[in-house]
Amino acid sequence: MNSTPSVPTPLKSGISRVEPEDQLAVSWATRAATLAVIIVPFVGIVIAPFVVWGWGFSLVDLGLLLGFYSLTMLGITVGYHRLFTHTSFETPTWVKCIFAILGSMAIQGSLFDWVAMHRRHHQFSDTKDDPHSPHHHGTGFWGVLKGAWHAHMGWFFKPEAPNMGRYIKDLQNSRALRAINALFPLWIALTFLLPAIAGGLITLSWKGAFTGLVWGGLVRLFLVHHVTWSVNSACHLWGRRPYPSKDLSRNNFIFGVLAMGEGWHNTHHAYPRSARHGLKWWELDGSYGVIRLLSLLGLAWDIRLPDAKPTQGAPETP
Repeated sequence: MNSTPSVPTPLKSGISRVEPEDQLAVSWATRAATLAVIIVPFVGIVIAPFVVWGWGFSLVDLGLLLGFYSLTMLGITVGYHRLFTHTSFETPTWVKCIFAILGSMAIQGSLFDWVAMHRRHHQFSDTKDDPHSPHHHGTGFWGVLKGAWHAHMGWFFKPEAPNMGRYIKDLQNSRALRAINALFPLWIALTFLLPAIAGGLITLSWKGAFTGLVWGGLVRLFLVHHVTWSVNSACHLWGRRPYPSKDLSRNNFIFGVLAMGEGWHNTHHAYPRSARHGLKWWELDGSYGVIRLLSLLGLAWDIRLPDAKPTQGAPETP
């Protein structure tokens, strides 16, 4: 296992970047629209606990919110993304099953659907065939608003491209993963039932079960969706681009923290199969920390780290 990543070369002047033709014309408007979509709901979530503290929100609810947020977020970042989509490391089948279930409990689609969509995203990143790019949706106010909505969550409701099964033939070979994918409705039910049951048992009350469902289930799910979808939208609009990539991906500190390392998005698109996204000491990457912990426990191996030269957004070949 290669445990020390080589330091990649930052983007230097003279290296061309692929920019959509209308990027400069709509950049300010696209960013403003997407910022509003991201910030306004977050402000509401931050204010709400103070408004209902004591009768609708307690330390138990806070613990359930943070606990289930961490588990389902890691199901996406470590499981769906780095393990299954990019095969960034290897782990026993039972560990794969745990991450597949936790990722399913984030309700961003079944395992196979999510992986297929994300592999297509890397193949066509920020082109017209990208499933969730904020670009190429027209100019003017409505074009900008359409692009911001599409990148953040509108893509989730669009019909998928034909023949998506070609992206996930490796996963379909696993009987365990096929079963977990087929049981997606069960994981949807559990993502709400578990925090409700936990809240009721801890407080020994029906009220605790209800607030556990609200904060550990509904609010937590909203936050997980909002943060991960912001990687699709905000991290293709704001931030630094230290490495060459064939798209507009950017490193964004805020979502590097909130999304447990996924916000170092330009680094990820430059080195898509790397298990580590935050390469500098200050680039917090909680997901890689979990992978390293699994490695220390003997539960992760063949951990991929950056090569000396960026792949510049090459399609995935699991």
